[in-house]
Amino acid sequence: MRRPLQTTSAQSPLHLEPQPPLHLEPQPPLHLEENTIYCGDAGIFLSQIPDASVDLVICDGPYGVTTHAWDQHTSIQEFNLRLIAWCSRILKEGGAMYLFGKHDCIDFIDYRPYLHLRTRIVWYQPSRLAQGRRNYTNNYDVICYFLKGPQPRCFNLEAIRVPQLVELEHRKRCERVPSVQQGPYAKTKYNEQGKNPGDVWGDIKQLTYRSKELLSRDLLHTIQKPERLIERLVLASSNAGDLVLDPFAGVGTCPVVCKRLQRRFLASEANPTFVALANQRLQEARESLDSIPSVPTPTQNPHNTLETDDDDV
Repeated sequence: MRRPLQTTSAQSPLHLEPQPPLHLEPQPPLHLEENTIYCGDAGIFLSQIPDASVDLVICDGPYGVTTHAWDQHTSIQEFNLRLIAWCSRILKEGGAMYLFGKHDCIDFIDYRPYLHLRTRIVWYQPSRLAQGRRNYTNNYDVICYFLKGPQPRCFNLEAIRVPQLVELEHRKRCERVPSVQQGPYAKTKYNEQGKNPGDVWGDIKQLTYRSKELLSRDLLHTIQKPERLIERLVLASSNAGDLVLDPFAGVGTCPVVCKRLQRRFLASEANPTFVALANQRLQEARESLDSIPSVPTPTQNPHNTLETDDDDV
């Protein structure tokens, strides 16, 4: 069921002078409904979201590295700073924001008044075809994990565990080392469900020309992300029924994942062709779910591993 939201005025309470907002012209208020993808400017869309109303933001926007018109920005860092400020207003306390970019996407900007940077996740892609001749080839994207406040309102580790690559017997031998037994990791214990994925993700591959999930070759490497990647973020930082915001929806990967995982969503996309593709994917997802009596939300990944009580597990 779509729920209408009470919108705010187009003026943001966060003043970032002399930087302009994401949009240039004030627009009349939108009548926002949940589980809808709006076609239009992301800044106008964000300005209409009520304060402290969103649980999670997934932001896969411009990188500032391609020749596409939508990716042309004088400073991608300043663009991201304005984006962080907007999302700070609309996030609930403890809510999370995941911001995609390259290694320098938040360099030399002060985002601390708005959100707390928890970590930078490295999405590692060693199989990329481009090979530099005068520099090291870039084999990763960065996913900046921000929080509104010092602690997350939720972090569902059980939902995102991954296989342990180290053999169990080797880990058990390590546990018996005196320096380990007497150190901060003395409470290390065996966990059958898997381990924390950490902050370097090489287990989720980027889409290729052969990927069944890929909608068009024109979307490869620039628009469409793997559903597994977005699924991990949504599972980790939201619960069933939470509201997820995607201001750069592209062809609808995040909304489709939210639909499957029983999250509510709000999304926007400036390209009407992409919006049409996204709505088609959403309709297919709805039909697929309607054909199944009940779809439980994934909560664990059964793989043998070890776990510690440390926050960084």
